[in-house]
Amino acid sequence: MVKEFICIVCPNSCRLKVTATGEEITVTGNECARGEKHGIHEYREPTRMLTTTIAITGGTLTRLPVISREEVPKAQLGRCLETLYKMKLNAPVRCGDIIVKNICDTGVDVAASRSINRKEG
Repeated sequence: MVKEFICIVCPNSCRLKVTATGEEITVTGNECARGEKHGIHEYREPTRMLTTTIAITGGTLTRLPVISREEVPKAQLGRCLETLYKMKLNAPVRCGDIIVKNICDTGVDVAASRSINRKEG
């Protein structure tokens, strides 16, 4: 099986061609060793950082931006987003606070990526 990817680990943006024959995976098109590693990882188990916003009440803003502490398996992104979209937090929240531990059993925590103070008055 052959898959093609654009490498994102350096500014070269190499066009990778990843070929799997049984257990052997070969990568071509990469200009550096990091591209080979990225191609194999993308083929076997692609992951992405998760960023979104969550509803927050009583704060100076109505949405809290959050980010995963590590990359989440790409296949789990939809389920993770559904979980976060159902949440509603109360202000105040501090940047770095863990909002969800081990989201959807991925082993990854989701944290606030900014502080939101309580609305005065």
